[in-house]
Amino acid sequence: MAPQQPGFDQRVWQAVAAIPSGRLATYGQIAELIGAYGCARQVGWALRRLPLPSDVPWHRVVNAQGRIAMSPSREGSDWIQRELLLAEGIPVDAAGRLPLRQFRWLPPGR
Repeated sequence: MAPQQPGFDQRVWQAVAAIPSGRLATYGQIAELIGAYGCARQVGWALRRLPLPSDVPWHRVVNAQGRIAMSPSREGSDWIQRELLLAEGIPVDAAGRLPLRQFRWLPPGR
């Protein structure tokens, strides 16, 4: 029997775990990194399924416009994300915008 491959959520969590402190990645970037092109939204859902608190730095993943997805459906995790990013030295304005170009993480070999 072949060894079981990690599921989609586990692959997302492993990729996100590699993002260093003070750096950002986008949902689409994580999707591409795990070979799931076009699955940015699914990456977001995988991160929402993380039990909190988590050692996986989910807060370092933002949308392609360099913003935190602010929404009542996030039940406050958007504000937690903002505070965690500020604590890592990443500036976030009141609308959830961040300097993505300046803080974007590029995985080794990319």
